[in-house]
Amino acid sequence: LSLSMLIRVNYLDPYFNLIIPEVYNYVITWHGIVMIFFFLMPVLIGGFGNYLLPLLLGLPDLNLPRLNALSAWLLLPSAVCLGMSMLGGSGVGWTFYPPLSSVGYSGWGVDFLMFALHLAGISSIFGS
Repeated sequence: LSLSMLIRVNYLDPYFNLIIPEVYNYVITWHGIVMIFFFLMPVLIGGFGNYLLPLLLGLPDLNLPRLNALSAWLLLPSAVCLGMSMLGGSGVGWTFYPPLSSVGYSGWGVDFLMFALHLAGISSIFGS
């Protein structure tokens, strides 16, 4: 079941709560993070630019193919760190506003989440 479907099913009936409110906040957080940092940036920006541009220009390959491959392979450890951060419980929202992400002990989930986003950012830089 995808995260967006969990959100939609939760709104079917006002008295039927598939997920509790605390978990609902996590689902909203993870849906935003996955859609922005693991779909829009890698697929729409990197994927179209690295796959369609050489086809449209008639090029056999890009200038730095190994760096492009490293960009794609960096998404795997980033996704693993994102999955591990879900187990740590971090309800900071996808914007990471400081009042929520800088509390005394926000848990190791926030650390893994920030590391996952750093890896995704490095992957995006390598792919551009």
